[in-house]
Amino acid sequence: MDAAAAASLLPRAAASSLLPRRVLSPLHVSRSGLLPRQSSFLAARCAHSRAPPPHPPLPRADCDDAAAKAHPRLRLRLLAEEFRALPSDADRARRLLSLAAALPRLPEPDRAQGNRVMGCVARVWLVARCNASTGWRMWFSADSDSDLSRGYCACLVAALDGAKPEDVLAVDPADPDLAPLGAGTTAAWSRASTWHNVLVGMQKRARTAIAAREGRHPGKPFPSLVIARDGAVSAQGSYAEAQAMFLSPDESKVSGLVNTLKEKKIGIVAHFYMDPEVQGILTAAKKQWPHIQISDSLIMADSAVKMAEAGCDYITVLGVDFMSENVRAVLDQAGFNKVVVYRMSSEPIGCSLADAASSCEYTHFLREASRCYPSLHVIYINTSLETKAHAHELVPTITCTSSNVVPTILQIYFREWLQCQMKKLQKFIQTTTENL
Repeated sequence: MDAAAAASLLPRAAASSLLPRRVLSPLHVSRSGLLPRQSSFLAARCAHSRAPPPHPPLPRADCDDAAAKAHPRLRLRLLAEEFRALPSDADRARRLLSLAAALPRLPEPDRAQGNRVMGCVARVWLVARCNASTGWRMWFSADSDSDLSRGYCACLVAALDGAKPEDVLAVDPADPDLAPLGAGTTAAWSRASTWHNVLVGMQKRARTAIAAREGRHPGKPFPSLVIARDGAVSAQGSYAEAQAMFLSPDESKVSGLVNTLKEKKIGIVAHFYMDPEVQGILTAAKKQWPHIQISDSLIMADSAVKMAEAGCDYITVLGVDFMSENVRAVLDQAGFNKVVVYRMSSEPIGCSLADAASSCEYTHFLREASRCYPSLHVIYINTSLETKAHAHELVPTITCTSSNVVPTILQIYFREWLQCQMKKLQKFIQTTTENL
């Protein structure tokens, strides 16, 4: 896929980094070009190095520390420098987890739908207080069902708690100096949106606080799509604007994409996580070029095989690294070794679940399980091929996804039960025969 096609496929700012890169067969690990990894799966440091000393808690604005009373932008910048100073992504992830452990849990009534922060991979809740009793300063509480997401929330709460609403609005979510708190933390790449979305949510609540202080209506419309008699669609609110992009994609981008896909026989498999604007373009393009599929990670690989059977010479994967690896492996298994697979970026696109399965603790767990016969390991598809292969060397491994994990476990249990009953029956027949 050339640069023009890439730009038409991902029209947002992130499209500038979309460079095609072939994913080589995982069965030939000695070939050059295998997807880069930040660290070895079995690092000696994991087994032998001493654990680093615990980090001090983040300063809050209600303490006497001078750094805590600094402007929120400065507090966030100091925090970013702390993360950049850590030697590895694993250390940064551990720091996030330590912050998550120190963040107070939200009471159950505050974990309501109205307090949800949309756009995050995990569920995140945000509560803000700002009124005359607080001196018109912002006080935040946040929570998530993901520890890494809670770590990002802890950073933002510590930096913005006690700030004036205007100071909260002065923080630029796109500030490159704050990158280590978001996309720069490779170990939590898929959770990086949490940092941005929570910050945007804090700024929305800051605008509401300013309006309340000035005695006026916040002015934010209820998210809705207004459809006129002539069929024209107008959006109110950021969420509705995203849906409008899906319903009304740019026709010039759709046309340019379809022409490129037809000319070069390219199929596209994309994950549901793609932006509504991208999904809207792909959905419209599929009406003219059927070899486009938006689905979960398991169906993506199966769809790629069908596209190869239909004559596609190239498959473009819009998703994280393990999805590209799965597509490559399934195509090879189906005999389509010559079909070229492209990732959506030349940079690593990590997944927190995949990274967690590559930890030393998980390897130790598998080694212990290998000593208990018979053992069977069921692993989530959201893991790298390296992890799957290494796990299978230790314990017989079956890969599943969220849609079939329960039937898989039940099938395994039934098979073991059936084998046990067959052995009992065999022993009974043998004993009965001998007595005859």
